[in-house]
Amino acid sequence: MKAPVRTLLPLIAVTAALAAPAAFAGPKCTDAPRSEWMPEKTMQDRITKAGYTIDKFKVSGTCYEIYGKDKTGRRVEIYYDPTDGSVVKERDDD
Repeated sequence: MKAPVRTLLPLIAVTAALAAPAAFAGPKCTDAPRSEWMPEKTMQDRITKAGYTIDKFKVSGTCYEIYGKDKTGRRVEIYYDPTDGSVVKERDDD
């Protein structure tokens, strides 16, 4: 026996809504409260001093995240721990 469409659609919608955050969530970078994070400007200065060009800098969950280019001009996406500036996850887009 087939289930009516109006019964299946809400079930599909709820399943998709519950799965979406897990599929698109970035890494967990820290448990520290925001008061213990280094200032965004300090982190940006460290990143550019390391030779990166920042096209976009944002707070992503518990991370600082950049989209930009490395020293060789390759596009990168990098997640940083905002308490110590360490790289948590890095991906180059080229």
